[in-house]
Amino acid sequence: MDSVKTLHVVGYKNSGKTTLVARWVRLLKEKGLSVAVLKHHGHGGKPEMPDAGTDTMTFLADGADATLVAGGGAVQLIWNEEPDFETLKRMVSFRKPDVLLIEGYKSEFGDKVVLLRAEEDWVSLRKLQGKQLVIGCPEIETDTAHIHSREQTELIDKWFLEWIGEGDGNEAF
Repeated sequence: MDSVKTLHVVGYKNSGKTTLVARWVRLLKEKGLSVAVLKHHGHGGKPEMPDAGTDTMTFLADGADATLVAGGGAVQLIWNEEPDFETLKRMVSFRKPDVLLIEGYKSEFGDKVVLLRAEEDWVSLRKLQGKQLVIGCPEIETDTAHIHSREQTELIDKWFLEWIGEGDGNEAF
């Protein structure tokens, strides 16, 4: 693929966002594609940090604006500030993955899959721009592709593969 295909998975807490993103990461890797994930930490406060006794936390406590530790084939970067959304996207995509999945950031520009827990969720989420697929709540009306249950995993995955250009071209949505 020439450019990074980017898709937001949005919905309220416990709507299945992480479960769906994790399944799609596995699906993409099985297809031989590279994938990056950007997740909004919507639980209030900072994401879980390393243990207080680590060198990383010592550096941050002493005033470092950022710390990066590398070893064993992995890198961990911690900034003591939150960059804007576009910077975060560039950071996670710097190695040019085939697909970037974004969990959350529903108000940001981009194609979106909307997960609904209940009909009330649709009241505010229906106004989102870039909706490509709505999952859940068969009783709602939408002019967007709509799969009635998140339990319909085969149909959801088929839609996703079509969306990234890896499907068979036989839409059923």
